[in-house]
Amino acid sequence: REQRATRLGDALRNVSGVNATRGSGDRADSFVIRGFEIFSGNVLNNGLPDSTLTETRDLYNVERVEVLKGPASVLYGLGNPGGTVNIVTKQPLRDPFYQIETTIGNYDLYRGAIDFSGPLNDSKTVLYRLNLAYQDSGSYIDFIGNRSFFAAPAISVALSENTTVTFEAEYSNKTIDSRSVVVLPAVGTVLPGPDGRRIGRDRTLYEPDGYSEIETTRLGYRLEHRFSENWLLRNDFRVTFDHYSDNDQTYFLGLDDEGRNANRISYTSKSDANIYNLTTDISGRFSTGSIEHQLLFGINLSRFDEFNNFGIDLAELAPLDIYNPVYRQPIVSRIDTVYDDSSRITDSLGIYIQDQIAIANNLKLLLGGRFDLFTQKNENFLEDTQDTQGGDAFTPRVGIVYQPIPAISLYTSYSQSFNPTQGRAEDNSLFEPERGTQYEVGVKAELNSRLAATLAFYDLTRSNLLTEDPDPESRFQIQTGKQRSRGIELDISGEILPGLNIFAGYAYTDARILEDNQFADGNRLTNSPKHSFNLWTTYEIQSGDLQGLGFGLGLFYIGDRAGDLENSFEVPSYLRTDATVFYRKDRMRVSLNVKNLLDTDYFVSVSGRDFVLRGDPFTISGTVSWEF
Repeated sequence: REQRATRLGDALRNVSGVNATRGSGDRADSFVIRGFEIFSGNVLNNGLPDSTLTETRDLYNVERVEVLKGPASVLYGLGNPGGTVNIVTKQPLRDPFYQIETTIGNYDLYRGAIDFSGPLNDSKTVLYRLNLAYQDSGSYIDFIGNRSFFAAPAISVALSENTTVTFEAEYSNKTIDSRSVVVLPAVGTVLPGPDGRRIGRDRTLYEPDGYSEIETTRLGYRLEHRFSENWLLRNDFRVTFDHYSDNDQTYFLGLDDEGRNANRISYTSKSDANIYNLTTDISGRFSTGSIEHQLLFGINLSRFDEFNNFGIDLAELAPLDIYNPVYRQPIVSRIDTVYDDSSRITDSLGIYIQDQIAIANNLKLLLGGRFDLFTQKNENFLEDTQDTQGGDAFTPRVGIVYQPIPAISLYTSYSQSFNPTQGRAEDNSLFEPERGTQYEVGVKAELNSRLAATLAFYDLTRSNLLTEDPDPESRFQIQTGKQRSRGIELDISGEILPGLNIFAGYAYTDARILEDNQFADGNRLTNSPKHSFNLWTTYEIQSGDLQGLGFGLGLFYIGDRAGDLENSFEVPSYLRTDATVFYRKDRMRVSLNVKNLLDTDYFVSVSGRDFVLRGDPFTISGTVSWEF
């Protein structure tokens, strides 16, 4: 609320070891957690996975964002071992609540939103909540703009004193002008261009007439039944329908030998995804003698049905002079080739169990395990081929917490994850699932009743990664890749003095290649800084004529990063400064937010010489909200 975060990447800047790698003009968020880049597979909505969450997700109906660092397969199934993000949505309230807010900012930002909630009957057994948001915004980049509409209704029904069912829905529609991800070359941005020239911030390599459309619908329910004070049954179901299309889009193919002209094609593509998730679990507390248990047992069924068509209306465009661009030039030639026309259906079953055992008041043991089965059917409509693969995996989790005094918790843990690997080896055998293994030790301290700190040390390894076959005659990949991330993380959050709050974190991350047939062992991973820190602090005057007036300051530092896996060039570090001034009185709140106060020119993501994403310049917005 204080930072006016409207997308996932904005919120995740406040977590140590997390590096957001997308800007405001991009259609999707991605981020690096503990050295490994997360795109979509590790994001949950109220505990259920949904790979579309980073694309269109407005945060207006979000109560909080949770980050679970390291492998999370025991509870949530397949995924990248870096970490998992869980979005927790606002729930219907028993007491009437109404809020209206509006935001205006530079680059033609206009945004309005409402949040209504309360009972629908006198007995308050039927509750509702409705969140609506609309945004229309331009950009500092030429031809880029977006319009989005978001609606999230929810109804909660108390069927009895011990049984509640909540129906939730979300609908999102977003249109992005010109290009959904604005990529620039490294030459002319991170690296000097011809004659030392630099590409302007507002420059784009894409034609102005293209656009992207994203439409997402989510429907689901959550049933909770309490058998007794100690035992709870929960049943969750959600289905997501996602449609994405690129229309007359431009694709950047790289620079010419002179490093001045961008080679490009135009295309139209479409993709559809249908995602089904059903989870049932039971949790309870019981004792065996003097030992107390908190048991969780559950089953998850999911289906991911995806269709992709890339390469409709392909055309070769005239090269674009990136320093003196001339757009809308005649098409050079039409291309008949369609690059991708395929579908993929992945079905998975997961069974998990976890027991938190209180051996003594100050000593707890956590034991958990999960068994997964998955099958995948791939169809290539261009070649009229079909193949099926599948596999299974067991992932354990062990943790110990010891409290020498109530305010100090010492812990150690071991956990694993897995992720299915698509494709087959040259001998037609199936690839093994990718594995993640983490060892972690740390300490959590309650410095006082309102201030807490966490210090963590971890060693995290990814194995079974696909790499290029060293045999030049082979067209296949082999499964010999291994990467490792080791690091230290420190987080402090809470209230230092009445009205003075702080959220701060520091991370040291050493993420490198251990084994690879294409890149040298020991090379650093991209978008993973060795040093990073985040600081957000606010002070609100507690009494007097200026009571309710507050000020906030944020500092976000990302250190030097490798520009590619060859480590052939380096991306410079940056320090971004944010600030806010706000005033609250009764039911009114007014705020002024500034991002990148010093207008620092920086790069949020670089993954090779043809993939550079710039950070946002100085951005200012004002918001007025009213509760009644």
